[in-house]
Amino acid sequence: MLGQGGAVKVYVAMRPVDFRKGIDGLALAVQEMFGLDPFCGAVFVFRAKRADRIKLLVWDQTGMVLVHKRLEGGKFVWPQVRDGVMRISSAQLAALFEGLDWRLVRPERARRPLVAG
Repeated sequence: MLGQGGAVKVYVAMRPVDFRKGIDGLALAVQEMFGLDPFCGAVFVFRAKRADRIKLLVWDQTGMVLVHKRLEGGKFVWPQVRDGVMRISSAQLAALFEGLDWRLVRPERARRPLVAG
């Protein structure tokens, strides 16, 4: 979805943020809340208090990108509100962005090849 191709790191702020914040305010939040560099190419996900809006912040090597989405008639599935940050996969981010329950997205287990013998 976002990123430079391949596996992108996705970090989710578990506590809601002030949604009046723009790019600069959220970049500062990345440094303070996540302890990370907002220019590292990872996707940083924030939610509003009502859980009907999310913002994604990512550096795409040419500029900082801010995506804001509001669900009409629903809420984003979110982990229990507490301090901290969690990681999710890019597939889980795609599900979250669509308003789906991202917790149901699991990586497929690698299967061993059948050995003819």
